Amino acid sequence: MKKITVVSLGPGPRECLTLGGMNAMEQAKKLVLRTNQCDAAAYLLEKGLSFETLDHLHESCEDFDELCEAVVETLLAMAQETEICYAVFDAGADETVKALAEKAELLIIPGMPLSAPFLSAAPQAKIEIQTASSLEITGTQNPLLILECDSKMLMGECKLELLRHLDPDQKILFFPPCQSAVRTYIELPLSDLDRQKHYDHTCAVLIPPVELTARKRFDFYDLVRVMEILRGENGCPWDKEQDHHSLRKYLIEEAYETAAAIDEEDWDHVADELGDVMLQVVFHAHVGRQYGTMELSDITSYICRKMIDRHRHIFGADQCETAEDVLKNWEKIKKEERGFKTQSDVLKGVSAGLPPMMRAGKVQKKARDVGFDWDDPRDALQKVHEEAEEVLAELDGGSDLFMEMGDLFFACVNVARLAGVDPEAALHQATEKFISRFTAMENAILQDGKSFEGLTLSEMDVYWEGSKQRPQA
Repeated sequence: MKKITVVSLGPGPRECLTLGGMNAMEQAKKLVLRTNQCDAAAYLLEKGLSFETLDHLHESCEDFDELCEAVVETLLAMAQETEICYAVFDAGADETVKALAEKAELLIIPGMPLSAPFLSAAPQAKIEIQTASSLEITGTQNPLLILECDSKMLMGECKLELLRHLDPDQKILFFPPCQSAVRTYIELPLSDLDRQKHYDHTCAVLIPPVELTARKRFDFYDLVRVMEILRGENGCPWDKEQDHHSLRKYLIEEAYETAAAIDEEDWDHVADELGDVMLQVVFHAHVGRQYGTMELSDITSYICRKMIDRHRHIFGADQCETAEDVLKNWEKIKKEERGFKTQSDVLKGVSAGLPPMMRAGKVQKKARDVGFDWDDPRDALQKVHEEAEEVLAELDGGSDLFMEMGDLFFACVNVARLAGVDPEAALHQATEKFISRFTAMENAILQDGKSFEGLTLSEMDVYWEGSKQRPQA
């Protein structure tokens, strides 16, 4: 593999060149600049250095992916002939350098960051400023410096992305084209970002800090910040009083509400409910940090480690060809992690905190793993009949109705599982159907000028049977 030296020219002005970079370029057998459209290139000529540029590739390639591929092919061909030094503005961020690193061994000579002149000229901010290429804007959590704003079209795309987060009249700082290391800016509304007269690769935009209340969209760390405020010194009295135990029920409720929204396939509602679930995680993390029980990084570390460890077919040497293989491997790894020696350990390991019907189904599946199960749901249904008879016997004078009812429910879950029916979903649907029919029955009773109070159960049953014939029931 050929070794290629890569030099960072910095933001472009000659004042931003480093001694290390100059030495590497002066000693290079063949010097190649990605572009000569900068003051640094003019300075190299003044110093008597000869070089080639790849500006012609910028003109001939239709898109950026094609450009990267062409640059890599060109440089590798050159490197077959002699040692080369490739100069770009910022070797750490340049996409052609990233692509080249996959095909060649690189020696990187660092330089001044592209952001330096802009940050020197901008009003000083007390919090860390993000930097991003104009091709990869993802948000505005901190002051955001957008580099290489080289065309009106690209700025139009940036503006559309930023308008997802900010109002059109949000003030921004625009740095016009300039070859000097000393930069100036103009303040203008976001709506005018793509309405300037001139653009080139030396242009930049700085989005100042935006208050939480002025944003349209937020990310995970905004949620963390909101929670810090709510539980801070001047925060919400209710939020400040909560602990892990008081929050327990809300986590369960929010998870169920999310599941219901998914069943409705109302995806805006799903996003809203998932936000409530995420809030509970952040809430517990903040409580944990306050009481010393956990931190947010503990939560993310546990789940990332678990996902890596249990996906050995992705992050390790295991082989899994199908989804079924993945599930079997997952269970095998989980048994190893928890030190389970017997299948009884596996059954006992099913969390008692699950909803009872869900836990019953999981326990039955674990028993099936060692062959202790029926093959046909009809066989399991016979067990339901037996359990129902035992319930009847207890109703006629027994003393163990509680246990027999549990056995009946457990047997019903078995039938549903073997038949491929989610028992919780089926029970939910049956409850919804009951409510719908009951509503139809009550409406019919009211339309006849009657009320529940004036009807016997037999008379109500007539209306009930009628409700079953209605389309909505």
